[in-house]
Amino acid sequence: MALLPFLQNSLDKGGASVIQTAMNLGLSLVCIDETTGRRAARLCDLTLTGSIGVLLKAQRLGYELAMPDAIARMRRQGIWLSESVVRFALSQ
Repeated sequence: MALLPFLQNSLDKGGASVIQTAMNLGLSLVCIDETTGRRAARLCDLTLTGSIGVLLKAQRLGYELAMPDAIARMRRQGIWLSESVVRFALSQ
């Protein structure tokens, strides 16, 4: 799959591939956490969610999930989460 030049030049390969694949398959929703990737996805008229959004959706669908533990594991893996996103996730 050839990446669009603007994706290839502005994003890492993972983010660019997510956006390009969504566009190729006609998908409207992508999961991207990085600011630059989210900006590029918006330019491509894609709807966004992030890792926390996926966890919240799983929780709403009835999957057992300890959100504080999930957030702690993400942070231990080096995933940065803003305090406002964490507060929102924990309030749900």
